[in-house]
Amino acid sequence: MKHTSEEFARIAEEGTVLRCQVGSRVHGLALEEGDRDEMGICVEPPEYVAGLRRFEQYVYRSRPEHVRSGEGDLDLTVYSLRKWTRLALEGNPTVLLPLFAPEEEIVAVTGLGRELRAQAQRFVTRRAGHRFLGYLRAQRERMTGGHGHTNRPELVEAHGFDTKFAYHMVRLGLQGVELMERGRMSLPMPEPDRSWLLSLRRGERTRQEALERARRLEERLSVLCVEADVPEEPDTDWADRWLVQAHLRTWG
Repeated sequence: MKHTSEEFARIAEEGTVLRCQVGSRVHGLALEEGDRDEMGICVEPPEYVAGLRRFEQYVYRSRPEHVRSGEGDLDLTVYSLRKWTRLALEGNPTVLLPLFAPEEEIVAVTGLGRELRAQAQRFVTRRAGHRFLGYLRAQRERMTGGHGHTNRPELVEAHGFDTKFAYHMVRLGLQGVELMERGRMSLPMPEPDRSWLLSLRRGERTRQEALERARRLEERLSVLCVEADVPEEPDTDWADRWLVQAHLRTWG
């Protein structure tokens, strides 16, 4: 069954329960105005859950495909509540951000969205720690192997390496460790880590400094993924019950 982008846009807009900023600004790590990255969560209509139709996400970019976003541009992804929950239970680092984003970064929220944010602790598990660790390890290996993909040649020319790629690598480690140690992510990034990451992004720290810090964070996170005082696996039975009730209440 074919769907139009207009139809998906309508579902995303009308069903949104939570939408917030998820880019560098929500981490407190933007160097300039830049573009704006937002994520939304929506409840799709009954025919998209019980019928033959399917809606998993709607993506909107103010720039054409394959064109880098610039100042003032918007990159928006709105997930269905079911897909977002699946990704969040797996510990996807970006998908978890709406649970911890500060109030000033919330673009839209309903009672159901606030209820979801209040349940943030249910998504903090060692499985999430493993997901952060996997991303951190993959990025560090790409930097050490010389195969770090970049679409930012201007940063490589200016600093000798992609400083934005490097700061994302270290940020993932810091936030993964905090999630396992404290059961949450502090947004924006607190000091002194915020200033350290900003200096890395500006090219004031070396590639080797970034890799060494990432290595230490990887070691710490590896231990926490075994020993952290959080559940080993997410409570999928709770998630099933909550999703059913969330959809029924919305449709009712």
